[in-house]
Amino acid sequence: MWIDSRLHLSEMFASTAGHPVPASSASWFYVFGSGTLVCFVIQIITGICLAFVYSPSANEAYASLEYLNYKQTLGWLLRALHYWGSTFMVALMTAHMAQVFLFGAFKYPRELTWISGVLLLFCTLGLAFTGQVLRFDQDAYWGLGIGAAVMGRVPLIGANLVNLMLGGPIIAGGTLSRFFALHVFILPGLLIAIVGLHLRLVLTKGINEYPTPGKLVEKDSYEDEYRALLKKEGVPFFPNAFGKDLAFAGLVVLGIVFCALYFGPKGPEGVPDPTMIDTRPRPDFFFLSQFAALALLPDYLETLIILTAPVVLIVVLLALPFISGTGEKSVRRRPAAALSVIVIFLALGALTYLGAHSPWSPQMGAWSGDATPEKFVKERSPLELRGAVTLQNKQCRNCHSLGGEGGQRGPALDNVATRLTGGQLARQVIQGGGNMPAYSKNLSPAEVAALVAFMRTLHAPNEMPARDSAVPGQPGAGEIRTVK
Repeated sequence: MWIDSRLHLSEMFASTAGHPVPASSASWFYVFGSGTLVCFVIQIITGICLAFVYSPSANEAYASLEYLNYKQTLGWLLRALHYWGSTFMVALMTAHMAQVFLFGAFKYPRELTWISGVLLLFCTLGLAFTGQVLRFDQDAYWGLGIGAAVMGRVPLIGANLVNLMLGGPIIAGGTLSRFFALHVFILPGLLIAIVGLHLRLVLTKGINEYPTPGKLVEKDSYEDEYRALLKKEGVPFFPNAFGKDLAFAGLVVLGIVFCALYFGPKGPEGVPDPTMIDTRPRPDFFFLSQFAALALLPDYLETLIILTAPVVLIVVLLALPFISGTGEKSVRRRPAAALSVIVIFLALGALTYLGAHSPWSPQMGAWSGDATPEKFVKERSPLELRGAVTLQNKQCRNCHSLGGEGGQRGPALDNVATRLTGGQLARQVIQGGGNMPAYSKNLSPAEVAALVAFMRTLHAPNEMPARDSAVPGQPGAGEIRTVK
């Protein structure tokens, strides 16, 4: 044809969609990459539509989202499609990376294919984080605060990184402008460029064949064996393998549309207000596991883990094809690989659940807004009453409830005397532990003694307080006033 003779479309098709792939790769295990690409296309389309209404201004961003939610025709659906498209994209990208790892597709000669995939994963997470910031609500504000705190811990250049991230020393209008540029221009541009490189590498180095147990990858012979495999049982990607990708893409689109219609858009969750400390921010789904992990870290490990874990993760992922670039591909012969993936996903699942359901944030008004219930101070000794006052004034009830009133970050204190002995209570108050900070510098010895004395009264009338089993009990010992 006249057009084909000038644009060479048939040759282009033969070298791209028509390129041969191993027949074994026309499998449902290989559809996650194309599904991720479909999500990215949805993000581009919905993002362009949102940009017509969204205002990247600190004073107007929140209002523009409210306008989309409640006034713009189908604006809520557009926002929901964009949010759930992002969620599906992160999930499918993670599944794709796990499949590539389990199938040994990172090995020779596909090292650069793996590295480009790792870069795509980080760009995708960057898009997800910057998109959350663009909501510029309470979640975004406090999430940025946490990000700035992490950046600020970097030795020597921490303050400079915070200024670069926020566009100044505080979260303000310049911060939103920077994240808008990142989300709309820089990261999508990088993603498109790396996707192009990734697809080019897939075409030049081929799609990984379904791994066969006992068939090793050797640098001297693998490429010749792969060409022989294509000649023997290779099939064109279109239409042989494309059908499953197309069907899965349809399921992905249906899943995004269903979630958008059923669950709706995410937020915005309140106007960003730095003076409002009585807030319970939560990141989006894909960052809940990191949120929970940071909340669970003890104070003395926070800086070390925050600064080293991301570096170690990046180095390991990028070095993987060079550390284990040859040998066995089949996961049946690589039990350590299968176990590591199972452990990682179980840990991510558990942390995500904790991040979604655990009351990490203290109830900041509990100590001043809620009076100590009368039953907990009735018939108490002067020392015990002083302990009740200490518990109230030292804001212990921000995190611990008493009589159902107070925070829920820590365990309720109603029956704490049945769980911990006096020594254990004193040690917990002074040294801290778990999510609880140490109060040795905030309480005098007299205040600790009074606080422990009061907490030793917190048990049901028909229960005795806990005691050290190594100390012989005495008749009548440990009988103190109980809650009536």
